[in-house]
Amino acid sequence: MIWIWEWFRQSLDKRWFLWTLFVINLLGTIYGFIWYGSQLAETPVYLRPFVPDSPTGSGLFTLVLLTYLLGRNIPVLEALAGITNFKYGVWAVCIIVIGWIMGNEVRWTDVMLIISHAGMAIESVLYARFFKLSITSVGIAALWTLNNDFLDYVMNIHPWLPAVLDPYDGIVGLFTVLLSLLSISVIWFTNQMFARNKV
Repeated sequence: MIWIWEWFRQSLDKRWFLWTLFVINLLGTIYGFIWYGSQLAETPVYLRPFVPDSPTGSGLFTLVLLTYLLGRNIPVLEALAGITNFKYGVWAVCIIVIGWIMGNEVRWTDVMLIISHAGMAIESVLYARFFKLSITSVGIAALWTLNNDFLDYVMNIHPWLPAVLDPYDGIVGLFTVLLSLLSISVIWFTNQMFARNKV
């Protein structure tokens, strides 16, 4: 098993692996924006950029993969992608599982969403080692992420929740803000850990 992990770890920056992930993330992002179609149609135009949280995170990560294929690093993009892709990956898994615990029917689409969103979170952590982060780039990403939380739960444009969670909208909002802070910390400290080990 160790050799499989080592092979996988060493494949992360190989072009064939980057292209594979790029295609998977691009297709998932397109599907994600389609998934949000109904909610976007009901949202004022000026707020629409803040509605499709998960596909925005995966779309940003897709752009990061493209920059790697082009041999470049864009720190602000990496920070935004790493934090939001991780956050919304974890968020969706938690919300779906909590919905099940509270009595929601288990559907195949939920299972598909759990697998895809878990992948979003995992890839963000795996690629954090390659990010060229600074306090400034992470600070900008943190402001965007927390501002998105504010708009989601004050302007009520957050992703539609399972019906069983609608009465707990405020608790979900608090959980989301705490998850933002956790995501910022995870990406920053993972990146810094690998940066120190390279010295």
